Amino acid sequence: MDHQQTGTAARAGTGIAKINMERRKQAAADTVKPGRRVWRIAIYIRLSKEDARCLDESESVTNQRQMIEDHIAGFHDGDEYLIVDEYVDDGISGTTDDERDGFQRMLSDIRRGRVNCVIVKDLARSFRNYSDQGYYLDDWFPRHHVRFISLYHQPLDSYREPQNMRSIAVPIQGVLNENHCAETSDKVRKVFDMKRRSGKHIGSFAVYGYVKDPRDKNALVVDEEAAAVVRSIFHMFLGGMSKNAIVRCLNEQGIPCPAVYKRVCLGLKYQNPSVDPEKPPLWCAHSIHTILKNRMYCGDMVQGRFRTKSYKVHVQEAVPKEEWYVVENTHEAIISRDTFEQAQQLLARSTRTGPRQKDVYLFSGFLKCADCGKAMARSKVGDRVYYYCRTYKDQSKAACTKHTIRHDRLEAAVLLAIQQQIYLSADYQAVMEQISRVPKGRPKTQGLVEMINQKERRLAKIARYRQDIYQDWKDGILSSSEYQHMRKDYGRQAKMLEEGLAKLREEQAKQEQQEEQAKLPGNADAEPPLLSAFRQHPNISQLSRELLIALVDHIQVHEGGSIRIVFRFAGGLRRM
Repeated sequence: MDHQQTGTAARAGTGIAKINMERRKQAAADTVKPGRRVWRIAIYIRLSKEDARCLDESESVTNQRQMIEDHIAGFHDGDEYLIVDEYVDDGISGTTDDERDGFQRMLSDIRRGRVNCVIVKDLARSFRNYSDQGYYLDDWFPRHHVRFISLYHQPLDSYREPQNMRSIAVPIQGVLNENHCAETSDKVRKVFDMKRRSGKHIGSFAVYGYVKDPRDKNALVVDEEAAAVVRSIFHMFLGGMSKNAIVRCLNEQGIPCPAVYKRVCLGLKYQNPSVDPEKPPLWCAHSIHTILKNRMYCGDMVQGRFRTKSYKVHVQEAVPKEEWYVVENTHEAIISRDTFEQAQQLLARSTRTGPRQKDVYLFSGFLKCADCGKAMARSKVGDRVYYYCRTYKDQSKAACTKHTIRHDRLEAAVLLAIQQQIYLSADYQAVMEQISRVPKGRPKTQGLVEMINQKERRLAKIARYRQDIYQDWKDGILSSSEYQHMRKDYGRQAKMLEEGLAKLREEQAKQEQQEEQAKLPGNADAEPPLLSAFRQHPNISQLSRELLIALVDHIQVHEGGSIRIVFRFAGGLRRM
């Protein structure tokens, strides 16, 4: 019998049991005699996920109920036993009490006086947490005058055999139950980590834009309807729309947010704890930001971003990025890597929109003061737009100067610079072919090695000289002042040599890396990404934000209105 069948049988059994309870309740009420104690019983039953996986019928809801009812029927002490209700937690961990609805409902009925006796199959059904077990058995139940009965694995009856409640075996059993839960948790985590490392999806729900592969629950396939929305979000963002403007656009078009889409469109039992249940779920800026930051859309499996604090404390905590499980190219990508990288570059910038404006300003996030490095502030005077150094404008006029520049002149200058770069890039292939025909000389690293060896020999000589002058001072050949002067001089020379050596070794490492890359097939003729980007935008006549995102890293504005444009991938072009 699988878990679903067990749950169906349990619900059917629960209905019959409730009818029987009502009959017993009425019969007991009709026959209660003065002087007899009346025990108003709560039957507590818990079925864990582990029980469902191992399909142990003895732990099923039906069998736990039968065992407890048989035990109640065996009481012949003259007291009256009335079953008030049955409290079931199906598929719930016993490590915490606040997450078990059935357990909490039972406690509420105890406080109201409906229940004064609790019966469970064994201690593990009611507690997998040693500290909770001690609190309820030693404090909470006695304080509320509740008789507690456990049938197996340390049989207990706090009314008939109160001395057994103080037995050392009770806390030992609690420790064993908790240890079993801890070991089970560790085993499950190890299995999950192994699956994460191999790039298998282990989440209960696929990220928005994907669904679980019906043939393999650990694989993802593209959900075209949601994937189209994801592509649209990236397109709108890179096209200059702010996150808030994207939110308004999606909500106005009536596109369901991820939570609603999963529940209504896909029919999943999805609940988002961060969503206020009293408000209609809509798109929000946080949802847009989460989608734009998610590498899953590039085809990479990213897991382990959050974890539960422990098997007892079921609170999610963020995991440092370096500890995430990332496996590349595990599923079909929804967006290209270049599109994703452009979005990350843009997210890292400070981008703002004006009041009642949906598009981000053309140069928002691109302009920096060439002297203080702060972002430039935008200001409109009449019909013209100007940019000023934010330090000068907002903080202190003594800390920096205006660095002012008019928007129209800046736009014209940047457009001209990009057009020139595109024009020059047209001849790049011919230049590279000409360079490739030049006879290869000796590797640059060979000359660096000779310079490094020379400096190392000089450094070794200085070390010997410093040892010699120390001995001369000890022998009285040099005075103290002469020794100190010569020691400082040799120390200064050694420091300069060490700094020079560090730079040479750094350059040597770079040259070796470039020479190794040049040896790889196809790398000799590879076109730098910047020039490739330039060649994708021929004959431009107007500057757009999409063009800036694709080509420009940032623009430095100097005092007097001159600018310096730093292109993306410029470092790779200079090295080539």
